[in-house]
Amino acid sequence: MTSGATALHGAPVVSAAGLAKRFGPITALAGVDFEVGAGAVVAVLGPNGAGKTTLLRILAGLARPSAGAVRYAGGADRRSARRFVGYIGHATFLYPQLTARENLHFTAQLYGVEDADARIAKLLAELGLEAVADRAAASFSRGLAQRLAIARALVHDPRLVLLDEPFTGLDPVSADRLAARIEALRGAARAVVLVTHDLARAAALADRAIVLVGGSVAFASSGAPRSAGELEHAYRSALDAA
Repeated sequence: MTSGATALHGAPVVSAAGLAKRFGPITALAGVDFEVGAGAVVAVLGPNGAGKTTLLRILAGLARPSAGAVRYAGGADRRSARRFVGYIGHATFLYPQLTARENLHFTAQLYGVEDADARIAKLLAELGLEAVADRAAASFSRGLAQRLAIARALVHDPRLVLLDEPFTGLDPVSADRLAARIEALRGAARAVVLVTHDLARAAALADRAIVLVGGSVAFASSGAPRSAGELEHAYRSALDAA
């Protein structure tokens, strides 16, 4: 299967057609169609090397596809679209010498966030970072740094939120807070793309799920997964058929 599509909820916030990405002789994506509407959470699953991170980086405007196109709501181009995208990747993009609060203020200034103090205070509270808000990020554990990276990605209230393994390094309480935050994003009509290996989280949060194998969509659900078991069966079947 060389392509697949998922369209969700309201008007598309982002859509992609025929996305391909090659790195020399290596094909990371091979003709992927993808669409996410407002108020939807799409889980992207697949083994290591399936193209999941490459897909997110293209949707975020951080990489150019070798073929195909990405379209954003309002007709924004790749450069301007970054202003309504929040991206949480494997790197935290934090400035280690700055405090948590200073990191968020710096990002808020870049995006011209109005009433930044109130926005930052709200995120620090929601992500359990108030007690360490004035500590340098360099002193943070992996879990604390991940929580701060999540706050940084959300500080400008993006319309499209791209999450690449966001539960990595989080303790159970922090992971539950993040899950609640994703639910809140759905309720606020934001579009969310969640790359994860955690099938239980994907089943609990996603409105749709796709499985990438070898850069292609090997499975696309027609609705929300009913259980982690159902999703695991679809995942394994997609791997076996690819």
